[in-house]
Amino acid sequence: MDPEEIKRLISAGLPGCEVMVKGDGSHFDAIVVGEVFAGKSLVKQQQLVYATVNDRIRSGELHALSIKTYTPAEWEKARKLRVS
Repeated sequence: MDPEEIKRLISAGLPGCEVMVKGDGSHFDAIVVGEVFAGKSLVKQQQLVYATVNDRIRSGELHALSIKTYTPAEWEKARKLRVS
């Protein structure tokens, strides 16, 4: 898989979210920003993102995905602090 394909899957599953993905073909890092995460536990946020790529994980096509989720307000604060 490539980062653009993962980005497309996450974006399709979580419309309205800003999605950034980088990786080397087997290990990927995703940052997903959206209001959908507001008020949800970190576990629930991760589950929402994993649900968009579960088929690829089960098939072995996607080996490892590290996820960081933010609401837009949290992302703005993280960017100001240069955290990602």
